[in-house]
Amino acid sequence: MITALINANLLHAYRDSGTYAGADVDGQVCADEAYAVIVAGDYIRELVPVNQLPNDVDRTIDLGGNYLAPGFFDTQVNGGGGVLFNDAPTVETLIAMSEAHKQFGTSAMLPTLISDDLDVMRAAIAAVNDAIEQGVPGIVGIHLEGPFLNPARKGVHNANKFKVIDDEAFDILTSLKKGKTLVTLAPEQTDTPTIKRLVDAGVVVAAGHTAATYEQTCQALDAGLTSFTHLFNAMTPMSSREPGVVGAALQSAISWCGIIVDGFHVHPATLGVAIAAKPKGKVILVTDAMPTVGAAEKVFTLNGEVIRAENGRCATADDTLAGSDLDMLAAVKNTVHMIGIPLEEAVKMASQYPADMMGLGECMGRIAPGYRAEFTAFDEDFNLVSIDSLVTRN
Repeated sequence: MITALINANLLHAYRDSGTYAGADVDGQVCADEAYAVIVAGDYIRELVPVNQLPNDVDRTIDLGGNYLAPGFFDTQVNGGGGVLFNDAPTVETLIAMSEAHKQFGTSAMLPTLISDDLDVMRAAIAAVNDAIEQGVPGIVGIHLEGPFLNPARKGVHNANKFKVIDDEAFDILTSLKKGKTLVTLAPEQTDTPTIKRLVDAGVVVAAGHTAATYEQTCQALDAGLTSFTHLFNAMTPMSSREPGVVGAALQSAISWCGIIVDGFHVHPATLGVAIAAKPKGKVILVTDAMPTVGAAEKVFTLNGEVIRAENGRCATADDTLAGSDLDMLAAVKNTVHMIGIPLEEAVKMASQYPADMMGLGECMGRIAPGYRAEFTAFDEDFNLVSIDSLVTRN
């Protein structure tokens, strides 16, 4: 089936895939409604002027002038659709999470396991392996957030689950056969040779829930750490005499920083400073989503604590933030409206940049020939538009 998508306001689209180098793309940007996206099977074949549609097009879908962006890539998804990955690390849970977040434009995700026992980690990795083998849409790997964290910055994590990385844990962390693995750890709790071994094994290592000093964080960066989980939250802040984890993160030109743009986790002005400080392409949007996203029920339990989502904010009874009730389309909208980032750049922060961080930037995150045909369509008010429901001409 050859499909032509026409009359779309294209975001982050290129007539040729070009060569990606840092934040520069060698390709002709398509930013108007004059181009059609030609899809063959699961991949984008080409972008052509709308008056030059190929003869082999089987159907044409009219976007009606709505925005068409690459599908979003969320690297931190704890749950959705009423389920929490920790509670039932199964393929069925992953299907429910994928379907819930697809409603908000997410086409790729890393299901995220909050600090738990090693047996639960094994089960979660097995579920992700099985889901990828079975072709569950959207599952491209796993994010293991802990349990190698610092109790002083535990947030809502259960410190009783925390441990250091020993040989058994290392084997688990490197056991995913399908997809990508992201591990969040506290650099001061993990020696640099272990970080280097993880990186050499293909694991993307991030710092989070950490009380590390600036020097300790820089040592971890030198060992291969390349990411910071929910920047500013649950980490050593930057001050005049101790730059801390935040200072090291903002100074590093090679690392990525994930940010939660929900208006609760971090002040928008602070996030604006971080985006300005980092090289373009090195700040990504994450949701840190909990089961309430895509679900009518706004109450769930985590580690025996009742968590409530009220007015978009997830918190425990003592008002500790516990993930978010944020979806990725809302994160893009907030990045534009709260921080003042241009829409095209906000879309990249939700698509290309996380794909780059996970080593998948050559096949997803852009609308370009050879890339996966994964799209997010939405109107000027950031309401998702279902491509399947649009006018089709055969």
